[in-house]
Amino acid sequence: MNAIDKTLFDADIGLGFLLDALAGAGDLPLVFRYNDRPVKSGYHVTEVKAGHFSALDCGANPETWSEIFVQLWDIEEDDRTHMPAGKFSAIIRKVSEHVQLDASAKLTFEISDGARPMELYSAAAPILRDGAVHVELVPRAASCKPRDRWLAVPQPKETAACCGPSAGGSACCT
Repeated sequence: MNAIDKTLFDADIGLGFLLDALAGAGDLPLVFRYNDRPVKSGYHVTEVKAGHFSALDCGANPETWSEIFVQLWDIEEDDRTHMPAGKFSAIIRKVSEHVQLDASAKLTFEISDGARPMELYSAAAPILRDGAVHVELVPRAASCKPRDRWLAVPQPKETAACCGPSAGGSACCT
């Protein structure tokens, strides 16, 4: 397999990375795992959509990004087995014939069993284990982008975090 690395665990891979990783795994079952369990073997890819977003974050900073959403319907169906990695890749290729998919875009999985509300997940790097390709899905949490940027840069101990109390009694996000 191309990019499947048993030691890599990055909980926010892009679509291009996932497709590269699946390139040599055509016939192997593709098993997504979320909420401490695998998707049911009859799961479907019900929708793939691309979005281009412009927003203002809580610190009044403009934000733009692209995101690709892959919707999984987590159902059991007859005696079906988990979808082969090659079939998943073929679905994405088919979508890309009609919808512009940015391989470097943020990848989000939407999952529901048809009864429960849809939940959003990030994907970790695929791992080859027990004759299948496993992709761990991690709940996508809300975040404060100014705080995230601030935390990414080492700060002196006496500096207050964005979105936390400041010397003036207000936070940067208000």
